[in-house]
Amino acid sequence: MTKATNIVWHDSVVSKQDRLQLNGHQSPVLWFTGLSGSGKSTLTVALEKALYDQGIRTYRLDGDNIRHGLNNNLGFSPEDRKENIRRIGEVAKLMSDAGLITLTAFISPYQEDRDNVRQLLADGDFIEIYVKCSLEGCEQRDPKGLYQKARAGEIKGFTGIDAPYEQPVNPELTVDTEENTVEQSVANIIQYLKTRNYIK
Repeated sequence: MTKATNIVWHDSVVSKQDRLQLNGHQSPVLWFTGLSGSGKSTLTVALEKALYDQGIRTYRLDGDNIRHGLNNNLGFSPEDRKENIRRIGEVAKLMSDAGLITLTAFISPYQEDRDNVRQLLADGDFIEIYVKCSLEGCEQRDPKGLYQKARAGEIKGFTGIDAPYEQPVNPELTVDTEENTVEQSVANIIQYLKTRNYIK
C-alpha cells in the first residue's frame, strides 16, 4: 500500500529504448531461484564475468549483499521475505530500465512473490531460472554452515528444513547444478540469451 501522497512521475528525455540501442543488447532480469546452497550466487558471479567479457553491461543483486544495506531491517518471517522480494523487484525494474542485464540471486521461496516481480516488468524482461539441486545436495555443500545450524535448531524458519520452498511452476530455464558444471550452466544460459536475441 502506497503511503506517499502528492507525488507525480517525472519522465526522462532519454528512454529505455535509447539506452538499449546505445548498449547493443536487451536488459532482462535473470531471476535465479533455488534452495540455499544450490549455486545461485556462484552462477551469477560466473555469468556476470562471462557477459562482462563480451562487453555486456550487467549488475548482480545477491541476497546476502542486499541484506547488508537496502534490506537490513528485514528478517526471515514470511512477511519480511515477501517485502524483501518486493523491494528487489523494484530495484531490478530500475536496473532493467537503465539498460542493464540484471542477475538476481535470491532463494525467493514463494511462487506468488516471483510472479509479482514478473508483473512489474515488461513482457519478456523477466527470465525465471530455477537453480535445481536436491536438498541432500545442498546440505552436503552447505557452504555457510546454515543447514547444520538449522538441523541443530539454531536457525528457525530455514527454507527447505522448517520453511517451504515452492519450485517454479514454469521457469524459462532450469539449471541442474548437480548434473552440470558452473561452466556448462553459464554456457547454457548465454546460449538461451543469444537464441532469444537478448544479446548478440
